[in-house]
Amino acid sequence: MAWLSMNPQVAVHGDWVSAVMPLMKLLCLTVIGLVLSIPRTQIVPKATFKLLSKLVFALFLPCLIFVHLGQSVTIDNVLHWWFIPVNVLISTAIGCVLGYIVALICRPPPQFFRFTVIMTGFGNTGNLPIAIIGSVCHTADHPFGPGCHRKGIAYVSFAQWVAVILVYTLVYHMMEPPMQFYEIVGEGNEIVEEPEQISNFSRPLLHEAEWPGMADKETEHSKTPFIARIFMSISGSSQNTFPEIDFAEDGNSGAGPSSPKSLRCLAEPKVVRRIRVVAEKTPIQHVLQPPTIASLLAIIIGLVPVFKEFVFGADAPLSFFTDSLEILAGAVVPSVMLILGGMLAEGPNDNALGIRTIAGITVARLLVLPCIGIGVVALANRLHLLVEQDHMYRFVLSLQYSSPSAILLGAIASLRGYGVKEASALLFWQHICAVLSLSIYLIVYFRLLSYI
Repeated sequence: MAWLSMNPQVAVHGDWVSAVMPLMKLLCLTVIGLVLSIPRTQIVPKATFKLLSKLVFALFLPCLIFVHLGQSVTIDNVLHWWFIPVNVLISTAIGCVLGYIVALICRPPPQFFRFTVIMTGFGNTGNLPIAIIGSVCHTADHPFGPGCHRKGIAYVSFAQWVAVILVYTLVYHMMEPPMQFYEIVGEGNEIVEEPEQISNFSRPLLHEAEWPGMADKETEHSKTPFIARIFMSISGSSQNTFPEIDFAEDGNSGAGPSSPKSLRCLAEPKVVRRIRVVAEKTPIQHVLQPPTIASLLAIIIGLVPVFKEFVFGADAPLSFFTDSLEILAGAVVPSVMLILGGMLAEGPNDNALGIRTIAGITVARLLVLPCIGIGVVALANRLHLLVEQDHMYRFVLSLQYSSPSAILLGAIASLRGYGVKEASALLFWQHICAVLSLSIYLIVYFRLLSYI
C-alpha cells in the first residue's frame, strides 16, 4: 500500500501493463493458430488441430492438473478451498438468471429461448482460465508472489469437477431439442449430421476443441426431447408424434406373478418412476474422463502424507516421474491457444439466433456478469469466507465470472442436435470480444487486489 500512495500514476500504469501483457501473449498464440489454419492456405490441416486437442485432453492437461493440484492439496487446504466449487454454482446460477433476462429482452426465436439461458449461464472454468493464469504468472511483475502458477492451477483444477458434473447432468438435459420445435431443430439436424458421423475430422473443430469425443457419445435418445416425452403424459400433452417410451420394470424379481392388488400397493409412483428413468439415461458415467481422473488422483495422493512424500518433492522416489509430467504439462497453454486460433479460423456460421440475441448474450456474459462477480467475491471476503491474504484465490474466483461461454457447449449442442450453428457463431463472437473485456477486467482485478 505504501508504494501505491507514494506514486499512484506509476501504480496505475503498472497495473495496466501487468494486466494487458499476459493477454497480448495469449492473443499472439491464438493468431499464430489462426494463421496456420486459415482455410485458403491451411498450413496445418484441421485434422492436426483435432489430434492436438486430443493430446491436450488425454495427456497434457491431466499432467498439469496432477502435478500442480497434487503438490498443493492438503487436508487443511481442502477445508479452506470449499468456496471455489460453491462459487462455480453461484456464478452459473447468476448467469442463468441473466440469460433468462436476455431471452425476455432480446426475444430470440422461440426454439432458442432455453439455448440463450444456457449459453449465458455456463462459462469456461477450465482451459481458458488455466491459459490466463499461466500467462499472468509468466510475467515478471505479477502481484501473486511465489508459487503463483502452482496455486492458480490448483484452484482452477479444484473447480473443474463441479463444472464437469453440471455439464453431464443439467446442461445435457437443458440442451435437448424443445418438444414443440423438434421437427425443425431436431430432425433436421439428424438428417444433416448423419453423413458427418462417418469421419470425426469432417466435423467443425468446435466439436472437438475442449472435450474430444463428446459428440461420439450419442445414445438412442441424445437427439430427441427425451424429458419432454417422458413427462408429457403428466401434463396431458398429446403424443401423436412420438412413440410411447417403455417404462416397464427391469427384471421383475420374485417367484411368480403377484395379484393386481399387491402390484397396486407396491408399484413405484408414476412420477418417481419417470424421474428414475431420466436419471438412468443421464450420461453421468462420462464424468470420469482423463482430467477428472487426474484431479481425483491428485486429491487422493495429496491428502495422504505417505503417498505425497513418495510422489512429490525433490527427494521423492518418484520425483523423476513427476518431473516428466511437469515437462509435458508445459505444453498446455500454447496448445490450448493454438486450438482456439484454429477454431476461430473456421469463422462464424450462418445462424438463426439473430444479432440482437448474440449481442445480448455477449454483453451479459462478458460485461454484466463480471461486475456482479466482483460484488459476490467482495461480499464473501467481507464475510471471511475466503483464504486470508491470498490474492490468487480471489483472482481465480473472479475469473469464473469473466470468461466467455464454455467451448464445451458446442460439443454438447452437436451431441444433442440442438443449436449447433448458433453455438458456433456465438462462441466465435464471444471469444473475439473477450480480448477487450478480459483486458478491462484484469486491470480492475489487479487494482482491487492492491487494496486487499
